[in-house]
Amino acid sequence: MRPYDLTQHAKDVISERNIQVGWIEQVLELPELVEPDADDPPLTHHVGRIKEYGNRALRVVFNSRANPVRIVTVYFDRKMRGRL
Repeated sequence: MRPYDLTQHAKDVISERNIQVGWIEQVLELPELVEPDADDPPLTHHVGRIKEYGNRALRVVFNSRANPVRIVTVYFDRKMRGRL
């Protein structure tokens, strides 16, 4: 697992939405989809299905240029339903 850091926003949404850190690490390491951010080039989006959560798509948005990578936000992406 590569090292990462969480912004305060990411920490807040992880807590509010009961997102497990293991799920985030899973999507960071083995994404099913990788997308660049349309508005902010340093940001990368990794998306992966979480079997333990009904196969919902978890999107992890992070700054790939930071060292360690900095996770900006994490959320279950409803728009990905049926795309993975």
